[in-house]
Amino acid sequence: MIRIGFSIDLGYEVAAPGADFIFNVQAARTHQQRVIEERLAISQRVGLHLHTDEISRTRHVRLTAHPGVLMLHSDAIVEVAHHVEAPQVLTEMPVARLPAHVLPFLYPSRYCESDQLQALANAEFGALPRGCLRVMAIRDWVRQRIAFRSGASDSSTSALATLNNGAGVCRDFAHVMIALCRALNLPARFITGFDFGADPALGPPDFHAYVEVYLSGRWYLFDPSGTAIPMGLLRLACGRDAADAAFATLFGAVICHPPIIGVHLISGHVGTRMHPAHALNAISTDSGAG
Repeated sequence: MIRIGFSIDLGYEVAAPGADFIFNVQAARTHQQRVIEERLAISQRVGLHLHTDEISRTRHVRLTAHPGVLMLHSDAIVEVAHHVEAPQVLTEMPVARLPAHVLPFLYPSRYCESDQLQALANAEFGALPRGCLRVMAIRDWVRQRIAFRSGASDSSTSALATLNNGAGVCRDFAHVMIALCRALNLPARFITGFDFGADPALGPPDFHAYVEVYLSGRWYLFDPSGTAIPMGLLRLACGRDAADAAFATLFGAVICHPPIIGVHLISGHVGTRMHPAHALNAISTDSGAG
């Protein structure tokens, strides 16, 4: 198992008469991902409405901020015990056998126009044997076709636009892979986490977007951008695409300051502790129910 600590500091300037916020900045609690300790602090005296989605385990923090400065701090220590499988044994499931809560991740969504990518997906991957190895081929194809380039996209960029541009950041890689998977009837969803293990040349630690694909009754994670170490990915939020899983959604006139994020490995505790490393096996932080 792996134990990782993280901290998030977010800063805003809120104009009158105030603004509403929805934050997804707390680690999801799943059967494979356990929150050892955590803290959440808000600079203003406001009421907090906390909600955990029963299926995805995404933890929402809602508040209405007063005009002025709003600061949020969240930190936690999280332990991950990955479920591990050999890719060769993981199969694609017929649509008729998918659980009801998985079905929304088959459909096109705002940033993942899978209905417009069916011809491309079938031409590139339709003849490949079905299963995890085909998903890995999609991941590798996206990584080879898209260049990682800061500033190449914005919050409105979709999978189609990214394919046309040939460049993007982690959220764009994730949208392209999700759209291609869904075009082949593979349920795929967007995950928000941290870029643990990213090359320091890319800048300070940041939020990270990756993908989970439903195989053999469980969600398995894939990082099409290749910028992070999959074993070090912690799940914060998940959804159909970035619109569902943003770390912060704002309603009102707000000036946003860049987030300050810290992520570090914790070692020296009783029990088995691993250092995140790239591996050939498929890994999951999901029990199969979420």
